[in-house]
Amino acid sequence: MGQGSLANIIAALASFFIAGLGQLLQGRWMMALIQFVLAAALWLVWLGWVIHLWSIIDAALYRGSTRDRFGFR
Repeated sequence: MGQGSLANIIAALASFFIAGLGQLLQGRWMMALIQFVLAAALWLVWLGWVIHLWSIIDAALYRGSTRDRFGFR
């Protein structure tokens, strides 16, 4: 799965609706949890959009390395 692939586009769209959902679809459960919790916490002070944007960009640009930063593959 490379950058710009259909799977990454679907993951980015999923993250648009729920922060971290795209990362979960990519199998990166730890990053999904981090982004979901941060977005939920920051929406309380109207800054959740920052994490949502990060989540969308991260899902879209994911390259699928053999050793993921936070997915523990």
